[in-house]
Amino acid sequence: MRVALVTGAARGIGRAIAEDLAKDHALAFTYLTSDPGPVLQSAPDALAIKADLSDPATAQDIIAQVIDRFGRLDAIVNNAGAIAETPLGAEDHAPHAEVMATNVITPMALIDAALPHLTAGTAVVNISSVNAKLPPVSAPAYGASKAALDCWTRAAAKGLGPKGIRVNGIAPGAIERPESPRPDDLIELFVKDTALGRVGHPEDIARVVRFLLSEDAGFITGETITVSGGYRL
Repeated sequence: MRVALVTGAARGIGRAIAEDLAKDHALAFTYLTSDPGPVLQSAPDALAIKADLSDPATAQDIIAQVIDRFGRLDAIVNNAGAIAETPLGAEDHAPHAEVMATNVITPMALIDAALPHLTAGTAVVNISSVNAKLPPVSAPAYGASKAALDCWTRAAAKGLGPKGIRVNGIAPGAIERPESPRPDDLIELFVKDTALGRVGHPEDIARVVRFLLSEDAGFITGETITVSGGYRL
């Protein structure tokens, strides 16, 4: 059985990805403040790792726990993310550093830590955002972090391709959050700007993750697929 690691998987998109992969993968996942219980209820054999991914030093311990438990690692989904208001002219740059560390540096560190254990056929999926190309005015560091993640996805795909390791990304649009629903007026704005006339659901992203990790996507690498229902076409 293939082993998958999903970061930030206790809620939202990450939870949908983890629960979907647990159907036919041995699952490891990280969480921080959210309750991992719901995922463990649907995947009782999963390895739940509490980790603060704003600290790249956690990468070595995460990978060590996965290898110690399962002996291998075949799929990595870098889903954990941080967003914070980082307006221009800010005096406090700690939020900038946390966003960049969580969204870019730690995913890089996880691959670095895992690389000695990865073999041909391994697949990596990085969860980006449409904000990589449509940066939010109030949170430009978030948009910048996702743009950097997209660039790193291409670079990693190029570097790891000769080893038979694929690296791709997904850029979600407006995805509903069951645990913390958005206000109705904000949903209406998203729907108005989306060609398919609805917001997305976490399962919409989980299905594309499954595809990119599968052999059906065996000749796809270095791509970031937008999954937004046609947001701002």
